[in-house]
Amino acid sequence: MEEIKDGAIHQTAVKLAEEIKNLSIYKSFYTDIQKLVSSPNVNKEDLKQTLQQAMKEKGLDIKLKNTVFHWVRTQSKHNKSDPITLLTKAGAQWEKRIHKSLNSMCTDLETSLAKIRSQSELEELLEKWNELSTYNLGKIAKVAKNLTKYRPVYAPKDFLEVLLTLSGYVPYTKEDEPKWEFAHLPLQTKTLEQLRKIYTEWACGEPLLGVNPGMPSSMPGFVSLEAERIALGERVAALGYAPVTQEFLKKGSPQCLRAKLWTQVLGAETSSQHATYFNQLKKCVLEVDLMIDKLVFKDVQLTASNDDQYFVFEDLLYQVMLCFSRDSEVLDQLAGHIGAAVTVPVRGRHGDVTTFPPSGVIPFHGFTMYATPFCYLYSDPVQLYCTFRAFYVRYWHHLHYISTHPQGIVSLCLLYERLLEANEPLLWIHFRNINVNPIRVVFKWLMRAFSGHLPPDQLLLLWDAILGYDRLEILPLLAVAILSFRKENIFQVNTPQNVDAVLADLSTIPVIPLLQLALMKS
Repeated sequence: MEEIKDGAIHQTAVKLAEEIKNLSIYKSFYTDIQKLVSSPNVNKEDLKQTLQQAMKEKGLDIKLKNTVFHWVRTQSKHNKSDPITLLTKAGAQWEKRIHKSLNSMCTDLETSLAKIRSQSELEELLEKWNELSTYNLGKIAKVAKNLTKYRPVYAPKDFLEVLLTLSGYVPYTKEDEPKWEFAHLPLQTKTLEQLRKIYTEWACGEPLLGVNPGMPSSMPGFVSLEAERIALGERVAALGYAPVTQEFLKKGSPQCLRAKLWTQVLGAETSSQHATYFNQLKKCVLEVDLMIDKLVFKDVQLTASNDDQYFVFEDLLYQVMLCFSRDSEVLDQLAGHIGAAVTVPVRGRHGDVTTFPPSGVIPFHGFTMYATPFCYLYSDPVQLYCTFRAFYVRYWHHLHYISTHPQGIVSLCLLYERLLEANEPLLWIHFRNINVNPIRVVFKWLMRAFSGHLPPDQLLLLWDAILGYDRLEILPLLAVAILSFRKENIFQVNTPQNVDAVLADLSTIPVIPLLQLALMKS
């Protein structure tokens, strides 16, 4: 047995060594090791011991450990071959429907998916790069007087309709009860008891940042916990070891340390190479005009620009989202998770063929809200972009693609339904009696990970937990907790419109106390 175990470890080590050679970090890391080996600090007679010590002194051991940590996290244990034919077909059909809608819009507007910008367009876009909110897209692109003719390809409600066809939804009739549960789908989800074992720190009532959001900062209890977390967080940040950072985030991060801790746990630290890559993406934006550009401008204007919490970040968001649409590495990293991009026969100035969209991601209404909270953490577009991209690749893509992944939107909807029915049966029955589908009430929260619905300070604490526990089940759990918190008001209404009105304003929702209460109560 030991020989088998040692053999498995050896095979994993060999695979890891080969994989590291393909990572962007490898070249610089290998150069640093070569310099270290040739230094006086490394004794050839005792190469292993002295090299390990020298690496530790230079911080290269932490760099290597973090590389291994991030590699392991990308090796998903989930079987990529969908065992449910229904979901596989539905996902493929949905992707085709999106592309068909996009092509139809191009036809209606007499424009193309992609075309080369004229020199004058390029120069004007470059001049306006830092103030894109003043960029006259309609005039420069010569496709429309403004963006009024462009519409989002789809919205969360459209995506929900597709998911409801998976669950066997049929409208209410007098002869039959409404059938809108996902329960018949053969997917495994956690019970509340199982979630308690995952979110142990929360279920045991350990001190968490954000538990007393209304407590004045002058109160001793608040100051001591905040000061304690800052002191510990500074040591964690200085150590720079991603697994330790991840563990720290489980109890929440002080705002002053969050930016650094998030980049550490996501492996999103930036260098001159990242700045160069971002500038290459910017160059692609300047040279090629994509249909997606109008959808990005439209989405920012409909969401972040109209939000009191985010409108000041409009120019920064344009830069980040436009560059994201050109990032082919996103498509490469999500291979096997999302549909293939459409190849458009448009050649660039250097003869290269543009793939549409290069990132493989077609934005929906509200897509920008995945990026907006990062504006509170990073003012540098490069660091903001790298952290957002890492977050998206790790988590957010699960929320708008159909799959059987345990962190995917289908599984999260199913978990929400099971938690609500098991722990709030009267509320579940009330929804059935008034013919309100419970998932319709909260789906927009789940699909956008509550961005744009919760205040930024509460949202960032929620996202701390996502990073800390490396899971998305916290989203449906919070949705159930909010319904439980507002259930007395929900019991007083009997129409979908009034239910939405009861839940429209989440500005006073204390996220961490509600989640902790949901996990602690028997």
